[in-house]
Amino acid sequence: MNITEWDEYLIAEHEMIERAMAVLKEQLAKLREGRCDLVQLRRAVDFLLEFGDKIHNKKEEENLFPLMEERGVPRNGGPLAVMLMEHDAERNLLSSMLMKLGTLNTISTTEQNSFCQEAEDYLRIRADHIWKENDVLYPMGRKLMQEGDNEYLINSFASINSETYGPDAWQKFQQMVLEVEKTDERRKKLIEGLSYKQLDAIMEAMPFEVTFVDAENSVAYFNRLDKEKLFPRTRSVIGRKVEKCHPAHSVDTVRKIVQSFKDKTRDKAEFWIDFKEDKILIRYFPVYDDDGVYMGVLEVTQAIGAIQKIEGNKRLLDW
Repeated sequence: MNITEWDEYLIAEHEMIERAMAVLKEQLAKLREGRCDLVQLRRAVDFLLEFGDKIHNKKEEENLFPLMEERGVPRNGGPLAVMLMEHDAERNLLSSMLMKLGTLNTISTTEQNSFCQEAEDYLRIRADHIWKENDVLYPMGRKLMQEGDNEYLINSFASINSETYGPDAWQKFQQMVLEVEKTDERRKKLIEGLSYKQLDAIMEAMPFEVTFVDAENSVAYFNRLDKEKLFPRTRSVIGRKVEKCHPAHSVDTVRKIVQSFKDKTRDKAEFWIDFKEDKILIRYFPVYDDDGVYMGVLEVTQAIGAIQKIEGNKRLLDW
């Protein structure tokens, strides 16, 4: 794990917890319909207790919260007290759910409804808890931190990981999440909640130009259709080989970039030029599917002259 800031570290763990929560929510809906995968349901509850509580919450309770208390945040009657209360509620609900899992197929409808209510309570409390930490507690903590605090927290977090799961703990956590998500059905993506019109509108609203070249090196998409663009292009470019879209002297470089993405020897290529009295940043990124299969190249072009001139701070409250 290459994260070097304590709050980003904990937020990355929140993301793994949320993935397990999504599985729990999905299986809970199926349970009410009588078609739940009990193995996957148990995996989700196990992960949320063993990692979400015994690893993640432990880091906060043994390292972050005491340090924030030293820096002046009261443990009783303040935000830390709320966080600790919610930790207790989460682990109590998960422990109760875990005890019921073994007999979930045979218990009465009333007891099954009790399980579902506990799961819903957990999901609600945990979701609110993550929001409070990401958007309120961690920013508060960042303002309080002194020299050496970040290093102390990162090292303390790593120690908890290695003491429990060994030197490759982070890789094991990621594998555990994949096991939770493992199913015969494809894992639902957030983007599936968007309509075609919404997705198209989002792409058109982006303040930069995006072009996608598919795995056969043909231009498959570009945004800002019929709008002013830094590098004008029309519908006729769709289907054209990428080599035909660049000056002859650049073709060899383009081919090398694409090949490096296919070989996975590079994860980006960046260039910048002076053009139309502005500084233009041109970036290329490889696109892979969930199995790591190469799908194509994403080109992102943006005028950054105004961005380069930004100084100081302008916060939301200054708007």
